[in-house]
Amino acid sequence: QVQLVESGGDLVQPGGSLRLSCAASGFADSYYAMNWYRQAPGKERELVASISSVGGVRSYADSVKGRFTVFRDNAKNTVYLQMNSLRPEDTAVYYCNARVFVLTLVRDYWGQGTQVTVSS
Repeated sequence: QVQLVESGGDLVQPGGSLRLSCAASGFADSYYAMNWYRQAPGKERELVASISSVGGVRSYADSVKGRFTVFRDNAKNTVYLQMNSLRPEDTAVYYCNARVFVLTLVRDYWGQGTQVTVSS
C-alpha cells in the first residue's frame, strides 16, 4: 500500500544546511505531486515546495525561494528537500505529502513528519 517514510530532520545552527528525504512506495503509474509542508507551533500548515511526477515542475513558497530546492531520484522513488541558509524561523515539523490525481479525484497521503530545529 501507499507509504511515505521521512528522514533527515535534525538540530542545526543558523546558516547551516539540511537535506530531508521522503521514500515513497505503493504508487501506481498515475499523475501525482510530491509536496513538502511545514507547521510550526501555533501556526497554520504551510506548503514550502512541490514537484510534479511528470515533467518535474517545481514551485516554492516565497519564504524559501533561493534557499530550498526540491528534487527527486526516480530510481530510488525518493523525493528530497535540500535546505540551505537555514534560519530560526524555518524551525517546524516538516511533512512529506503525495497528492494523487485520478481523473477528477484527488487523494492525499502523508508522512509521519520530521522535526527541523534551527538554533544557535
